[in-house]
Amino acid sequence: MSGHSTDPAFAVVSNENVAYTGTAAASAAFASGIHHIRIAASTACYYKIAGTPVATSSDTYLPANVIEIIRVNPGQKISFIQVASGGTASVSQMSK
Repeated sequence: MSGHSTDPAFAVVSNENVAYTGTAAASAAFASGIHHIRIAASTACYYKIAGTPVATSSDTYLPANVIEIIRVNPGQKISFIQVASGGTASVSQMSK
């Protein structure tokens, strides 16, 4: 959905759905020029952003159905792990 705007300051470049359970799951690497992502998850989860992330219950908490826009660096990935039940996280790479 290239060019689809979720915020007047950003355009969605690509979207990926990441299914997570009690085992952490990670997205693909963020593309060159990507410095912001938009995330939302169907169930409460924890997330971690790094070069090779593995989310744990010590990482950042994301409630179900909450949208966050996060600053990232190209080449990083985001990993998710469930709080109580598996779900799917939407990860939208965004550009200005």
